[in-house]
Amino acid sequence: MLKKFTIRTSKRDEMIDITNDVQEAVNESGIEEGIVVVYCPHTTAGITINENADPDVKRDMMRRFDEVYPWEHRLDRHAEGNTAAHMKASTVGASQHVIVTEGTLLLGTWQGIYFCEYDGPRHRTFFVKVLKG
Repeated sequence: MLKKFTIRTSKRDEMIDITNDVQEAVNESGIEEGIVVVYCPHTTAGITINENADPDVKRDMMRRFDEVYPWEHRLDRHAEGNTAAHMKASTVGASQHVIVTEGTLLLGTWQGIYFCEYDGPRHRTFFVKVLKG
């Protein structure tokens, strides 16, 4: 089963918890055992799994990405001016996969699945592919 989700990001850089959306796709599929793949088809956004208990983790991650990939760099030549967003998205990656067992995402106690926006605000999509097995 493949499910498409549409979200609206509200900032240039943000991490949006999509764990419930992914679990919803698993529930709709009816599988008990398998794998789910979460995929982002954008070059300036990505998908990651990280802590979802302390909001400071998200803030710290975004701050540190800005330190490593500053929005403006005198040597960047990309005409759109969003090279930093491309670098952040490549670092995070376009997809994540999660084991499904007993109909539930097999995530650690503090883990959540995040859509990472690096060039917003925008209307974005992500896909969830649920595979039985």
